Amino acid sequence: MSDQVKLSMPDAGTAEILIDRPERHNAMTIPMYEALLALIDQCERDAAVRCILIRGAGGKSFASGTDIGYFSDFRDGRQGVAYEALVERVIDAVERIRVPTLAVIDGWAVGGGLALATACDFRVCSDTSKFGAPIAKTLSNTLSSRNIARLHAAFGVPRVKKMLMLADYLSADEALACGYVYKVCAKDALDAAARALAQRLSALSQVTQHAVKESLRRIVVEQRLDDEDLIETVYGSSAFRDAVAAFTAGSSKR
Repeated sequence: MSDQVKLSMPDAGTAEILIDRPERHNAMTIPMYEALLALIDQCERDAAVRCILIRGAGGKSFASGTDIGYFSDFRDGRQGVAYEALVERVIDAVERIRVPTLAVIDGWAVGGGLALATACDFRVCSDTSKFGAPIAKTLSNTLSSRNIARLHAAFGVPRVKKMLMLADYLSADEALACGYVYKVCAKDALDAAARALAQRLSALSQVTQHAVKESLRRIVVEQRLDDEDLIETVYGSSAFRDAVAAFTAGSSKR
């Protein structure tokens, strides 16, 4: 496992995954992607984890996507198809995490880093952060339709065209105005804001949170509306029965 992707538990119930390659603006290598997948799996198997933070080291970038050196040996389009399938495996794994996820962004969230941040449920960022995917100016590649669908749901078509076709960036304030970012903070307040949001999420119903997450994933990425399995799981859970009993008991005492 790459030592450039690390897991810690800063608070009870909160796991933090750190992308730690600041000298390359936290650009991802294939071993780093595999390490991220392994740590996600580790968190998923830990019942004590109720929220996951993902952040980049160094204070300049959240993540800048895949290290460009990886593309040096590309000779035909099928390699691009295989690469986008790898990226989809990672982004899909982040989206499917059962507990709430929070991207903590200090600096640039670019390309694959933007896709990773978008796959999280919430985002908090420093006031100097920037968001974009300037591929029309850099690699002349594209994003998969699934990742464009995610960006469309998060930003809307005009902003996605601005980022992808004009190779322009959105500021922290623009990202806040369109609802993409939950909160914008000064750099020295970012960690406290992230932890406060994580604690708030951790205190709420996991069964509700997971059902909402999965419903939205199906709607946005797969254009699916089937939900019988989710509804059955929620209404058949002990959490639902306990909440109804507690609410009923509280109402009878008023």
